[in-house]
Amino acid sequence: MDSMNLIVAKNIRRLREERNLSMEELARLSGVSKSMLAQVERGDGNPTLSTLWKLSNGMKVPFDALTVRPKAPYEIVKISEIEPLSEDDGKVKNYPIFPDDENRRFAVYYLELEPESYWQSEPHLRGTTEFITVFTGTIEIIADRQCFPVAEGESIRFKGDTIHSYRNTGAETAVLHMILYHS
Repeated sequence: MDSMNLIVAKNIRRLREERNLSMEELARLSGVSKSMLAQVERGDGNPTLSTLWKLSNGMKVPFDALTVRPKAPYEIVKISEIEPLSEDDGKVKNYPIFPDDENRRFAVYYLELEPESYWQSEPHLRGTTEFITVFTGTIEIIADRQCFPVAEGESIRFKGDTIHSYRNTGAETAVLHMILYHS
């Protein structure tokens, strides 16, 4: 199985070329420098979630289109075999379990947020709703300028097409599942 960086690299290049965008045009549309874009497309380095969100928004594709793996008629996904996308110096780990294939309209993620970690997400595509269930720990989500504490065994749904954030407010690693639905 290709590393997540190579999967992302292949998908970004394919999506950029399908849209007849040069690297310069995508850099301008996304706010990501051409040199960073070239590095990401080569599979070098470790792009942050913020960088990938900017690229997906620049191409007007669901974020998950960047992380989708090659298709098979069935799929068993082992989190231990997925390279997570990270933020906050690696304290936030986002594992794309079932990325959106641009036709499914939803994606499933597994996240781990270490104590005191924080991640502010760029807005998703217009009409995106997030569904989150916390399995371990306690998090605080700020969405639509409101603060929502969400504890173990609780779930939340909110509009994901505006800036929103996640903070682990507990003393243990928070584990949660996220479903992004694109209407």
